[in-house]
Amino acid sequence: MAIDRRRLPRVFTSCLTLLAVFVLVASSWAAEKARLRVDDYQIQAELTPHLHAITARAKVKFTALQDLSVAVFELHNDLRVTKVLDEKNQPLSAERVTQDSTVRVPLPAGLAKDASTTLTFEYEGSLESSDNGPVPGLKLAYIGDDTSYLFYAGRWFPVSGFGLNRFTSTISLTIPAHMLAIGSGKETVTEHAATNKPDASVLPTKTFTFVSDKPSFPGTIIAGVFGQEYKSDEAGVDLHVFFKPTHQSLAATYTTTAVQEFTYFITLYGPPPSQKLNVVELPDDTLPYCWAPEIAGLAGPSITEKTNYQLLANAIAHQWWGVSVSPATKDDWWLSDGFSRYSQAMYVENAAGQAGLEEVVKDLSVGALAYDTVPLSSASKLDIYSTEFQSLATDKGAIILHMLRYVLGEDKYNKTMRDFAEQYAGKSASMEDFRAVAEKNYGDQLTWFFSQWLDSTGAPEFKVKYTTYRLGGAAAQNPKEEKVPGFRVTGEISQDLDLFRMPVDIRIDTDGRTENKRIDVVGTDSPFSIETFGRPRRISVDPDHHVLTNSSDVRLRASILRGQALQQQGDLSGALTEFNKALDLNKNSSFAHYRIAEVFFQQRNYQSSANAYRESLNGDGEPRWTEVWSRIQLGKIFDITGQRERAVNEYRQALQTNDNTFGALEEARRYLQKAYERPKERS
Repeated sequence: MAIDRRRLPRVFTSCLTLLAVFVLVASSWAAEKARLRVDDYQIQAELTPHLHAITARAKVKFTALQDLSVAVFELHNDLRVTKVLDEKNQPLSAERVTQDSTVRVPLPAGLAKDASTTLTFEYEGSLESSDNGPVPGLKLAYIGDDTSYLFYAGRWFPVSGFGLNRFTSTISLTIPAHMLAIGSGKETVTEHAATNKPDASVLPTKTFTFVSDKPSFPGTIIAGVFGQEYKSDEAGVDLHVFFKPTHQSLAATYTTTAVQEFTYFITLYGPPPSQKLNVVELPDDTLPYCWAPEIAGLAGPSITEKTNYQLLANAIAHQWWGVSVSPATKDDWWLSDGFSRYSQAMYVENAAGQAGLEEVVKDLSVGALAYDTVPLSSASKLDIYSTEFQSLATDKGAIILHMLRYVLGEDKYNKTMRDFAEQYAGKSASMEDFRAVAEKNYGDQLTWFFSQWLDSTGAPEFKVKYTTYRLGGAAAQNPKEEKVPGFRVTGEISQDLDLFRMPVDIRIDTDGRTENKRIDVVGTDSPFSIETFGRPRRISVDPDHHVLTNSSDVRLRASILRGQALQQQGDLSGALTEFNKALDLNKNSSFAHYRIAEVFFQQRNYQSSANAYRESLNGDGEPRWTEVWSRIQLGKIFDITGQRERAVNEYRQALQTNDNTFGALEEARRYLQKAYERPKERS
């Protein structure tokens, strides 16, 4: 299904964003144990942008992890292997299997376990569409005149053990001289005079060579025409920002933000593998963002006047979680994605305070429970490209760190994360490795914690019953006398997970001071008794959202999240089913009605769409932006159906809300000036 990128900011498709980002750190490797380990790549590639063409030669050094008779590598299906040579430059046969995007090379003499050898691949092809890529519908490798991007996830060179197999590399990329290439590692540039090759431009070229001598995940290169390069060496960070001319005015702000985020993560986790960072603008036909060693890429639509510091923080955090410390297995994937996502949340807390963190935690909770059908420790059972896997690895992984921070306390949590980052820098790590570091700093076993959140599914829904007793205590007669509590609150917290165990805060608001107490919730019923000085007025369980909990609001938002994912995949019937499940939980949900209206609008069922937008306007008004966008969408429907006067009225009412979420006011003004026209269908 084609994605209307112009609509993405205003329809608030966070689920799509996360899924898109996820494919950069996922692979289609087989479930069986890896048979080989790539140690080093020597790649020479030449791009002909106006033909979308690449010609390449990749020398791959690898080691057998078991006795090997066939070497298997993933390679983009639009790339044709023309020759394979062994380490003695003797030709070998190669079988192309398009079903799983692999190239299989029989090894005539075999390769014994722990032995190493080198194969050289020569290949060529055209990288223009997403049709034959590793993930249908997503461009992960593209060659074009304005910008070319070759993501590691695009399998533009022979890949094995994607995201798990750390490697070194020397990559040389020859491109037209007017273009700039950004990659990972030490860079050198060689200029070449114009050539008259029949299949190439007569324009001069440059060869950019990137040498990465620390095993990690290089292999992502972005080449294009950029505006003025912004640099900063503040706080010892070697920062370079490459934006297109259309976003040049925002480069300085993003430079400042990137330095702040990079230095903030240094204070949390220690120095990264490199002090250098390239922030690069990506085209709008690919992922919202990408990461690689020394690279944080942001797609054009993600670069907004209101600095998109959250997305940037996530990309930068991957310099520690992904580039430096990487997952040992697919089950450990959350050590990269979840850690980066919660690093983003912590930066939000640093920038926007506790209220900002709480908003992020709400989103994490919804994502964590939207597809909570398989324990996170068994994520390898899921399809690597599924939204279920992404939900677990990213959102549930992040919320687990949030809860661990609460259990350990701020100082022990920060020490755990820093120790883990330092101890496994430049290495792969497992869940057991992380637990060992956490337990050392905690001073006790944490089996109960990790068993609950990694080896189980579900989350508690707390309910509290209590009785208040007057104690009859008298107030102190003078300031030196100790005050006597006047009330006792006795009750129990109940939830339906029999094996559940977590510390939970209780807050009691009274006529006087607020009383806070932490109790251990164990099993389905946990009693408590708290004495207060003032008369209790309200009791809150987990008031600061330290524990992942279920609720009707979370279930509603989870249904909407699943519906949005289905909508983006083109399953409109499935999307409507999920949105209607949300309405079953809250008939008055403006959010659910708005999403239903979107589906009807997409189907060109304008009467039903208008009805649903009106239901959204008459609903609970949550989130607030549903009002302004319902007005705008109603205006479009009236324009489409030839009722310009009614359309103008809706656009004017949209402006009166003064709500500019996702650029709503600019959109309303645009259609006040000129009537909305329905886009023509693509042939």
